[in-house]
Amino acid sequence: MKLKQIVVSIENAPGRLFEVTNALGSAGINLRALNLVDTGAFGQLRLLVSDVPKARRILMEMEIPAFVNEVVAAEIADEPGSLAKILQPLTEANVYVVFMYAFIGFSQGKAVMIFRFSDNDRAIEVMQASNVTLMDAKSFGILETDG
Repeated sequence: MKLKQIVVSIENAPGRLFEVTNALGSAGINLRALNLVDTGAFGQLRLLVSDVPKARRILMEMEIPAFVNEVVAAEIADEPGSLAKILQPLTEANVYVVFMYAFIGFSQGKAVMIFRFSDNDRAIEVMQASNVTLMDAKSFGILETDG
């Protein structure tokens, strides 16, 4: 149930985000979700893409170091209090959110939250025990390995 996410640092300068997204788009890679956070002179860009290995190769060829980490995508009701309902059992299990971002996605009346937890495997166990719908790479149309 974990998804592979690409993370790159890009200079906070005109055209840098364009260069990255244009190169990926020109290679036929679809952006499934993204988050860009300012960290000073650079921004940290987190991407869920349709083809992880190909996207990483393209970025490395552009001399933009790209690393891959794992995240968890959970479908939640698009209504007040839904996020807190998911976070409560995780808090009780001593699992914390390292970062998260929202994605308005595929299901009617649902939102998708993308998380990186202190312990993704434990978070998955807790969320499954709480009947949280988790999304896999296939549901995002993501190819995570060559082949």
